[in-house]
Amino acid sequence: MAKSLEALVGESSYALVLGVGGGGDVVGTLPTSRYLRWLGMRTLIGGLTWERYVNDPEPGPRKMEEIIEIKRLSATVGLANAQTRTTKGIRFTESVVAEVLGEETVLVDLNSGVQGVIEGLNEAMEQLGIDLFVGIDVGGDVLASGSEEGLHSMLADSMVLAAMVNLKVPAVLGVLGCCTDGELSFEQFNQQLARIAGYGGFLGASGLTPEDLGVLDGVIPKTKTESSALAVKAARGLRGEIEIRGGYRKVLLTPMSAMTFYFDPRVIFDRISKVAKELVPTRSLDEAQAVLERAGVPSELTFERNYVWKRYAGKDRLYGAEG
Repeated sequence: MAKSLEALVGESSYALVLGVGGGGDVVGTLPTSRYLRWLGMRTLIGGLTWERYVNDPEPGPRKMEEIIEIKRLSATVGLANAQTRTTKGIRFTESVVAEVLGEETVLVDLNSGVQGVIEGLNEAMEQLGIDLFVGIDVGGDVLASGSEEGLHSMLADSMVLAAMVNLKVPAVLGVLGCCTDGELSFEQFNQQLARIAGYGGFLGASGLTPEDLGVLDGVIPKTKTESSALAVKAARGLRGEIEIRGGYRKVLLTPMSAMTFYFDPRVIFDRISKVAKELVPTRSLDEAQAVLERAGVPSELTFERNYVWKRYAGKDRLYGAEG
């Protein structure tokens, strides 16, 4: 039987809480980090070197070699601070969070495939004395099989999921703000939640507290995250259909959107994901991308390579001058 997050906390002392989807997912780690600290643990939060195109118009995650002001812990993992940025001067959301909180954050590079993530995280966590890994996805597409209508960005989530179950420390998967990224519908999310629970993979949930909202209010306005901001709005009573991404997608906001659900990642890996097992041996981003392409699973890298940096970036007010 899978252990609850509380049970794992009783056996651990220091947790890495990592946003698994890139972009603003690091913001979604804050409530879980605060919860773990309330339970008596030390925590370190972070995310991926993959910003959404509204921050970084270049496709894909940045390699460690493209990042300055970072403290390297391994080939694919480093500690970021308020000054951490790309060689082109773009700050990561993790840098903003580090500045607001006054503490270092973690950045993980996916460019060496899932094997690079596994090796890099294991080495970094051993150096730091971390004995629990908690991955946080904002929105919940990490729970998808990969064939659901409406999916857009399964690569980063699936790669980190594949790595999580192969780490040397116990791992828990959390989802904050169900459906707030406009990928899984509310009905699809509930179907997946029920499936996972049926396999014994549902480990519990926690809601946003007033203290969480206070911390998030200090971080969100300084970032470009939409999904975590919607979770905050849900906690304050907003409900109904909401447009995101400039009207490109619509999401159904409910009180469930203000909760973080916790799961056994092994169940999603073994029973749900179409691609996670095949991703494990990959040693490059392109190799991982090819796995999704063969399985017909949507990848955010496809979108970025084929559209964003060629057309979107040239018109965007933030990057048009450089385009």
